[in-house]
Amino acid sequence: MELNIKTLFVFTLMLFLARLGAAQAPAGQSGVFDVTKFGATPNGDISKAILDAFKEACASTSASTIIVPKGTFQMKQVKLEGPCKAPLEFQLQGTLQASPDPKILPEGEWFTVNYLNQFTLSGTGIFDGQGKAAWAQNDCAKTKCAHLPYNLSFNFLNSSTIQDITSKDSKNFHMNVNGCNNLTFNRITITAPKESINTDGIHIARSKNVNITDSVIGTGDDCISVGDELEQLHITKVTCGPGHGISVGSLGKTPGEKPVVGVYVKNCTFINTDNGVRVKTWPASHQGVVTELHYEDIIVQNVSNPIVIDQIYCPYNQCNKDLPSLVKISKVSIKNVKGTSRTQDAVLLLCSKGVPCEGVEVGDIDITYNGKEGPAKTSCENVKPTFVGKQNPPVCAGAQTA
Repeated sequence: MELNIKTLFVFTLMLFLARLGAAQAPAGQSGVFDVTKFGATPNGDISKAILDAFKEACASTSASTIIVPKGTFQMKQVKLEGPCKAPLEFQLQGTLQASPDPKILPEGEWFTVNYLNQFTLSGTGIFDGQGKAAWAQNDCAKTKCAHLPYNLSFNFLNSSTIQDITSKDSKNFHMNVNGCNNLTFNRITITAPKESINTDGIHIARSKNVNITDSVIGTGDDCISVGDELEQLHITKVTCGPGHGISVGSLGKTPGEKPVVGVYVKNCTFINTDNGVRVKTWPASHQGVVTELHYEDIIVQNVSNPIVIDQIYCPYNQCNKDLPSLVKISKVSIKNVKGTSRTQDAVLLLCSKGVPCEGVEVGDIDITYNGKEGPAKTSCENVKPTFVGKQNPPVCAGAQTA
């Protein structure tokens, strides 16, 4: 009987201590942080609730998830900044809306994620930048493009994933990527009308090992654009349109730009875009390097300029076209591009007279144009490509053939 009493006492004490420990454990141990538990209400400003939930989740020593449930919420500027103690997921199920007034956030970023490892942004929700009023005020032809806020900005993320979300009507770039390593975009939807000025879908610079797959991007500027200091970008199964295509550049405008090395675009479709695959550098430029660009299995449907290397890129005549670009382009392959052009200019390889393109290979091109002006054509300057397979239309007639 004495033994049983002792056993019961020890058991009761252990249960009491366990409950006390659970009560004192940080909220992050629960693993799930629903922003409605932090004061978020539909149609109200959710900014503080997100930041409060992130503060606790970031302090957790185990993997955690922040959830924004279904519904429509208003959001001011939010910045999630690590490092955090464990992997973290931000799951958006509802819609976050920015103020439609561009003066509320005149520049910078709207939803920003910085310095996180193993971060995931997921869910079927929508980041709605409500950018219509901003586009009307952003006249790049007369003045410099206004630095309005990006919908999403990802800076210095490692081994992270962005998947299933939608970015809608951003005032500026939809997604800006800077200083990231091993970052994957999967099943992303980006949508804005073709008149939405300066709204690149995903802009990537100063990053390594970025993958964009199974996504649909339609906007008023480049679907995907590449800045300097980029290594190993893989773009597969992306549908682009409307927009200006998938562009490397523009490059060479500022001093000290670092090389772009390794851009792979495969199994992508362009529908009613201004360009398909494009490289653009400024004339009268600073020195730069672009190498290892590979385009393969591309479909173009009613695209104005399906294949473009443009080293006299000069929008709004803001440069001196008499001086050549000093950005060196080399090791470029363009293979199996099929479809229709909206203009006669199916292939434009307009390289710099200062540093001509080298190592350009063109294979299996079949692009047709049915307009009144005549058949599709190509233009080539300062480049001597090698060819493999079919060339319709004939590319750079008279150049060396493999």
